[in-house]
Amino acid sequence: MSTYGPRNLEIVFSAGGLTHFGGLILIQRFLHRLGVRRAFTDGVRIRQRNHHYSVGEMLSALLYPLILGLGRIETTEPLRRNGVFQYLVGLPRYPEATTLRRFLQRFGVVGLPGFCRVHDRYRQTLRGPATQTILDFDSTVLTVYGQQEQSAIGFNPKKRGRPSYLPLLCFDGVTRDVWAGSFHPGNTHVATVTPALFEEAWAKLPAPIRSVRIRADAAFFAHQLIEWLEARGAAYVIVARLTAPIKRRLSTLAYQRISGEIAAAEFQYQPQGWPGSRRFVVIRRPVPEEPSWQLHLFQLGRFHYQAFVTNLPLTPLYLWRFYNDRSQAELIIRQLKEAYALGKIPTHDFAANLAFFHIALFAYNCLNWFKRCCAPPAFQQATLQRLRQQLFLAPALLVRPAGRPTLRLAASYPHQEAFRETLRRIAAFQLPGKK
Repeated sequence: MSTYGPRNLEIVFSAGGLTHFGGLILIQRFLHRLGVRRAFTDGVRIRQRNHHYSVGEMLSALLYPLILGLGRIETTEPLRRNGVFQYLVGLPRYPEATTLRRFLQRFGVVGLPGFCRVHDRYRQTLRGPATQTILDFDSTVLTVYGQQEQSAIGFNPKKRGRPSYLPLLCFDGVTRDVWAGSFHPGNTHVATVTPALFEEAWAKLPAPIRSVRIRADAAFFAHQLIEWLEARGAAYVIVARLTAPIKRRLSTLAYQRISGEIAAAEFQYQPQGWPGSRRFVVIRRPVPEEPSWQLHLFQLGRFHYQAFVTNLPLTPLYLWRFYNDRSQAELIIRQLKEAYALGKIPTHDFAANLAFFHIALFAYNCLNWFKRCCAPPAFQQATLQRLRQQLFLAPALLVRPAGRPTLRLAASYPHQEAFRETLRRIAAFQLPGKK
């Protein structure tokens, strides 16, 4: 054969039964074991203008592209011409982009409460029987580049002056599931909407939970929230805003070395307007610092300082380590914005964008449950990008020898054993509480 490649090669577009989404059968079977489509068809009641699709089918048509990385509604167009994809995920056909947008608008207005109730049931069922948990609270900014309804100019550190939305998120610090979330105009002050998020997250905790620890950044530093937590017996560590009175204390404290060049001190302090004093712990680190620390640090001389308010009876070293484990929340937010297209605002309608936000959270949780319940050990900590590259985006051919549907993957596919092991685990999986 010529070393310069094939000659006189004819190229035609006539092959059928092909798809590069062959690995999606893993997710389809897992969601089928969960009963997701039936749960949403039964639990979400909205009047459909297009009777070609059930509510469960429309939600599937939005969910699978998020898993595949086709976050923008416009990029789902190839799925309308991919009959094998439609067959694998059980869709009679794939909706047009305009149909998906209209559904999102109606769904966001009347269907979202039912969707969230179904999502909550799955969250509680798949969490497990633990009697204690950690809740991590965080906020982020979704910049918009059009005239999206209720977007507004607010705190936006990366795109100053651009309108945005403000999502608030609560994560289960043990399972890494998204436990609760809310979606607001970009000029919303965090302190005005966090009580509702705290109430929602707390109300959804399963009955066996007896001990709750809270971790949150400086956006949640408010005495009303801290009093709310204390009234419910929750332990907490929250980054303190370094106000002028706290800054004045920093250079006068007696620091003790806790790890390498890192030192810590603590003091009792009653901020203005607070009913009573609280324990504050200060971590002092030498300059320079990693960029991720810069957001909540104050520099004085050759040191950076970070302060926490807490009622946990931990030493400063273990308190600092416990809080730093919350960095997983920031990594999850990055995944949500990039891998799950949370930052791709799909419409100009606020209700539709709110609905897309909650569907993206459900997509993330589905993949988290899939990894935790059915993935082989080597994939249980994998990112969505890795799952796509190594399991989901697998070229395949659908054939029917002797009338039996058969999905043929390449003999050279490098992850055959992991694929087979995942199929075995899915077949053996039983939804907790389901007989």
